[in-house]
Amino acid sequence: MEAAASSDVRIRNVLGRLEMILDNENERIGVDPSFDLKMSNARKSRCLYELTMLHRNAPLDEISPSFIDQTKHIRVKLMANSQKVNAQMEACRSVVDILKTVAKNAEADGIYSQEQFCYGNF
Repeated sequence: MEAAASSDVRIRNVLGRLEMILDNENERIGVDPSFDLKMSNARKSRCLYELTMLHRNAPLDEISPSFIDQTKHIRVKLMANSQKVNAQMEACRSVVDILKTVAKNAEADGIYSQEQFCYGNF
């Protein structure tokens, strides 16, 4: 019984930590230019790994209902987080595409592009 209580405390701690990470990330992504998305993602991954390890041998019918409710709440935050991360990644892709176009245009002298100046065309 004591092992189960210890496991419950660890699960509750990991779920709480995951929720704090998600709240922080959801609040700062796309707003705070100094926000380290890579580090935040590593922390999320670590929490999810810990949860997997804590639940790996536990039958579903032995999971506390309070964990199920908390997990559902976290799932909603994860879905919002996924949308924000996807939007951030799409914005980064757009910026990279713009920079590539600008760099390509800057390399051209206005007469020939690299594609037009091939020896095979002579």
